Amino acid sequence: MEIESLKRLLESFRSGHISVNEVIDRIKHLPFEDIKYACIDHHRPLRKGFPEVIFGEGKTVKQIEGIMERMVYHGDTVMVTRLDATKAERLSSRFPESVYYSAARVLVHSIKPIEVKGKGTILVVSAGTSDIPVAEEALITARTMGNHVEALYDVGVCGIHRLLSYRDTLEKASVFIVVAGMEGALPSVVGGLVDRPVIAVPTSVGYGAGFGGISALLGMLNSCAPGVTVVNIDNGFGAGYVAALINRI
Repeated sequence: MEIESLKRLLESFRSGHISVNEVIDRIKHLPFEDIKYACIDHHRPLRKGFPEVIFGEGKTVKQIEGIMERMVYHGDTVMVTRLDATKAERLSSRFPESVYYSAARVLVHSIKPIEVKGKGTILVVSAGTSDIPVAEEALITARTMGNHVEALYDVGVCGIHRLLSYRDTLEKASVFIVVAGMEGALPSVVGGLVDRPVIAVPTSVGYGAGFGGISALLGMLNSCAPGVTVVNIDNGFGAGYVAALINRI
């Protein structure tokens, strides 16, 4: 239950539109609800400012559907990450208001327009076109959490003039998410150009010696550019989430 939903619930009770029993029914599952295969953290929007996010890999459609039903009942915005197209199609038939972003593998269900709460612009930058799926996961996450988000794709170090041609865009952003595979050099370049936080996301894109993203991860962890922090390999969601938190400040 989000803070605004709780406020509306209490206002409805104060004005006499709902009974005390209805209020109790809505909040009796705070702080969490046990549905046997999942303990849904309904208290998270009040505690963190955004509802629990469902990780789609490894869960059946029925399990995801059951979690979504309870979250929708409580008025939460629902986001499901790492969701393949087959599962998304079945869930969309049950929740027709939801939107599936195939590149990001993210499904979003919101009963109301998402309010922009961030104080600036989050800029998502990808080194290559192959990094876009991870970049899109970060972008959709940050946007769903109430931020204005822009993107620059395929501006890696092989042709650094591409990135430099967007200096005006770089100067306007408040937080950066920089996504790169191979040797993972782009976050260091961006970090050396800007005076804002840079969240580096290593991807598993690359040949054998890239070790599934480990080379990019180690390169980013060893960045000489101050202001660069690093999330896990292919973790666009984690980058988008922390960027949204920073952008609220």
